[in-house]
Amino acid sequence: MTTGFFWDERCFWHAGGNYAGMLPVGGLVQPLDGGLPENPETKRRLKNLIEVTGLAGDLQMTGAPSATREDLLRVHPASYLDAFKALSDAGGGEMGRRTPFGPGGYEIATHSAGLAKAAVAAVARGDIDNAYALSRPPGHHCLPNYPNGFCLLNNIGVAIEAAKAAGLAQRFAVLDWDVHHGNGTEAVFYDRDDVLTVSLHQERNYPMDTGDFADRGNGAGAGFNLNVPLPPGTGHKGYLSAMERIALPAIRDFAPDILIIACGFDAAANDPLGRMLATAETFQMMTRQVMALAADVCGGKLVMVHEGGYSETYVPFCGHAVLQEMSGSAISAPDPFAEVFPLRQPDARFDAFLEAWLDDMEGALGYA
Repeated sequence: MTTGFFWDERCFWHAGGNYAGMLPVGGLVQPLDGGLPENPETKRRLKNLIEVTGLAGDLQMTGAPSATREDLLRVHPASYLDAFKALSDAGGGEMGRRTPFGPGGYEIATHSAGLAKAAVAAVARGDIDNAYALSRPPGHHCLPNYPNGFCLLNNIGVAIEAAKAAGLAQRFAVLDWDVHHGNGTEAVFYDRDDVLTVSLHQERNYPMDTGDFADRGNGAGAGFNLNVPLPPGTGHKGYLSAMERIALPAIRDFAPDILIIACGFDAAANDPLGRMLATAETFQMMTRQVMALAADVCGGKLVMVHEGGYSETYVPFCGHAVLQEMSGSAISAPDPFAEVFPLRQPDARFDAFLEAWLDDMEGALGYA
């Protein structure tokens, strides 16, 4: 098994603005040392961890060229790219909703999109079996003409359109297990039937006005968007059940040429922006699920593109578990919360409630 790991030091240099958590500093909101939750440490520490354990030696570590303007124009209008570049050249600022960036922010975002593009292309060509793109800034909230939720370019959208333009694949499935709704990727492909978008997310977390189960696509895309909103506290067992009962059957029915995961780790039990109680084992087991599905429907072609995850202590262990599973490596990083987080999982009463929640979705989709 050859697993590519695509990264770029410059992506760690992306800088946010003067924030205290999710709130701009000002009025009665005081500065915090950590600033914006989307900071380089979670990503850098993941790369550090795979190097320290030796797992990096079992991966094909590589960089990638930046996404070109031609790549970006397949998803984003020229007016948006021009405004983004101009503000970046002027020292940075904020164009959308919670999307601050500093000088050179435009160029760093093109590096991030370039990592996703290269990872998808390499797997689609068969150069490697699967791949992980350590993209930063993330992309799944970015609409074609509006940056949103730390996301400045839609990395996965850019990667898919580049692969299609190169004739590498025609049908794509995107499974987003970030704790927040993948509204940007949904918007890019909402009217399309060649890309299936599936989002598992904490209901009404972010954005609070998107992600409903009833939003199934439009026009030619009707039926090719699937939202799986989950209640806070879903936990390990609930995530695996939602995958098995709702997300995976939809992808199997669609039969994509390649499967792409919008891989956020903010459903983890101690993430400051989520309340879902997932563990490193949850992410490892979900990875096992999607690898088995990809082996059945698309020759194992699987790409993970990094999205959210804001616990500096835990994201590295969640990511390590995913990469160990993807590569088939024997090198592990023992979960430092392995004794604590299982004790915080929901009990049988909540499990019964969640199964009824999934029953409704399963019935509506005709999977029951």
